[in-house]
Amino acid sequence: MRPIFRMPTPRGVLFFCALAAAMVLMNLALPQREPAAFVLVCAALACRCDPYAVFLAYIVSSAAAFSPMATLAMAAQGLIPTAAYLLSRLLRREPGPERIAYAAAAQLPFVFLFPHTGYPLFPLPVLAQKGILALFFVLASLLAEGGLRALLFRAFRCRLSGAELAEIGLLWLFLGMGLYAGPGSVLYTGVTLLLLLAAVALTGNAACVPFAVALALPACIYEVSLLPVALYAVYACAALLLSSYGRIAAACAVVLAFLGVQYFLGLYAKDAATISLTLLACVLPALITALLPASLVARAKKSLLFYRERVLPRIAVNRNRRAVGEQLYEVSSLFREIESAFLIPESREDSDKRIARKITSTLCANCASYASCARADLGESFVRLVRVGRAKGKVNLIDLPAELARHCTNVAGVLFALNKELADYCRVSAAMDTARAGRELLARQAHGISEILKDIALKESEEYAVSAGEDALARALQERGILSSEIFVYGEDDTLTVSMTLSENVPARKLCAVAGEALGVPLALSEKLPLTHERACYILTKKPRFDASFGIAACPKHGSAASGDTHSILKIDERRFLVALSDGMGSGVQARDISARTLSLLESFYKTRMPSETVLATVNSLIAFSADESFSCLDLAAVSLDTGCADIVKIGSPAGFLLTEGKLKILEGKSLPIGMLDTIRPATLRVTMQAGDFLLFMSDGVTTAFASDADLCAYLSTLRPLNPQALAENVLSAALARVEGGEAPDDMTVLTVKLTENA
Repeated sequence: MRPIFRMPTPRGVLFFCALAAAMVLMNLALPQREPAAFVLVCAALACRCDPYAVFLAYIVSSAAAFSPMATLAMAAQGLIPTAAYLLSRLLRREPGPERIAYAAAAQLPFVFLFPHTGYPLFPLPVLAQKGILALFFVLASLLAEGGLRALLFRAFRCRLSGAELAEIGLLWLFLGMGLYAGPGSVLYTGVTLLLLLAAVALTGNAACVPFAVALALPACIYEVSLLPVALYAVYACAALLLSSYGRIAAACAVVLAFLGVQYFLGLYAKDAATISLTLLACVLPALITALLPASLVARAKKSLLFYRERVLPRIAVNRNRRAVGEQLYEVSSLFREIESAFLIPESREDSDKRIARKITSTLCANCASYASCARADLGESFVRLVRVGRAKGKVNLIDLPAELARHCTNVAGVLFALNKELADYCRVSAAMDTARAGRELLARQAHGISEILKDIALKESEEYAVSAGEDALARALQERGILSSEIFVYGEDDTLTVSMTLSENVPARKLCAVAGEALGVPLALSEKLPLTHERACYILTKKPRFDASFGIAACPKHGSAASGDTHSILKIDERRFLVALSDGMGSGVQARDISARTLSLLESFYKTRMPSETVLATVNSLIAFSADESFSCLDLAAVSLDTGCADIVKIGSPAGFLLTEGKLKILEGKSLPIGMLDTIRPATLRVTMQAGDFLLFMSDGVTTAFASDADLCAYLSTLRPLNPQALAENVLSAALARVEGGEAPDDMTVLTVKLTENA
């Protein structure tokens, strides 16, 4: 059982001085200097403090009684528990319930030796009064043990329980009474006001009021009056009232409140020395609090915030997130390796030389003129003939090189054999090209999945740190009459998320307004999860800057049952959406199937947040593989509701438009439709939309209804739309009015998007 704060280490000496000072103050607490410090002796020994240092500090504190007999009684009193704890240390065992017997036995010297005249207020013999005091000291020593242990081992390290706070309060009661009775009320006032201002600066919440009441209790007991409680509650409320403006404002509020209180207490009618000392007891703590370094206060706040909240769930969540992030990153690396494996270049022999060598080794080897042809070295001539055949698909007499025609006696056989090999080569080559395209498609998919997993891994690996905004939010909710048992704030900027446990009937609008004002971020209700029939978990996220509304107007080709145009409006996440218009080649059900398949693939890929270039290349390959002549024109826009930034992709589609106040911007690109070639090069544009702007996509049936692009632009420039649906219908009506008979010669679709500012 190794003691802590051992002498003569610097730490042990410092602890001895603090312990001795505390014992002196405690021995001054009672009117006849009864040894109240005994409770600290038992508490310090139970906390494994150095027994010799504890006993020495107790002997030093006996000087407060100013009596040799009192010192003798306290020496005998302190010797009993000290010897018991030294014996326990030799036996290498912690004292158990028997420490109550040690404390009780130690009261015998106090009862029979300590000089005491008794209190006339109580009609009991002096010995009986001392016996009651002894019993009180035994009980208090058991309570003080928990309070000292909390101060030495748990304060500023973990969250203290209510019982521990009460036990610390008991120790302060003895110390405060000694401070008030010994050095005097002026020093007591200065120390307590300094502690109160420090509490306001560090917490700034309503807990400072009960703390102020606890600080005032020793004065209440000593003066037998509740006035100090009322005064300290006033000081705490005055400091809290201006605490949001900083430490200096809170300190000034306490000083002003103190000056006003002293006026009613009659301080200014006393002598100058008393006035100066009393005012100094308030002004000096205020100056100390105001001049504390900001870095020191911030560090103390962070420490208190961390140890005041329940951190175990947060640590468990962070640990799980880190493990998931690491696993996802490993899976991402696996898909990266798969991508590399699919893209390994093929090591193939030169096909021209291979075909030429095969013919010479089979057909020519059995020819009677083989020896003379070998001497003429016609190998290069064969290679040239094969190269021409591969380019044309077949060879004939006019393709023969002069050297080969002059020496070869079996020209017809050579041409027949070569054409047969070329036909076989074309079949194998086509299969190899298909396999290569398939490998490239799989490689692109592996790359996209790898990027997605890597992004998720990085996001999931971010830890949820302790947020200082939780206290501010709790205070704001309390002021508006909303009580929350739990608040969890994590993330930054666009990822900010607030989770709260509240009453089930809290109005969402009011909650978002209060939380947004407290955290300085506009918030919106993302989810509400019922916990019980009375409680629910409210999850708030940062409200995007913009909201969006949409309009769609369509008309199929005259005589067709279905339109070949399809559109998509997709919410990618809380802060982004995607709109797309696909126009399948032709009209009717087949064209609609082509465009619907294209949009379905695009939606599925964009939901996974795969990179755009991977999405478009993959969809193009899949459409090209699916069937011959299945083409689709595409307009696509991915829009951020935070910034209004729109990434626009146009593939084989007519011009789109951005309508702003009094301006018309044309959005166009030059590329073939999806599926027409193995690879596409889409036109990509980036525009920034503002509140009130309209984005307009049209299929070619609409644009061709106008005589020219100039006529279409002139018409759109005259519009001053307010509603996206009305805009889509007006454009479609104008297009139909320009065609013969008002009957659509092709599928017509208009898709519009409008951004509005969020309230």
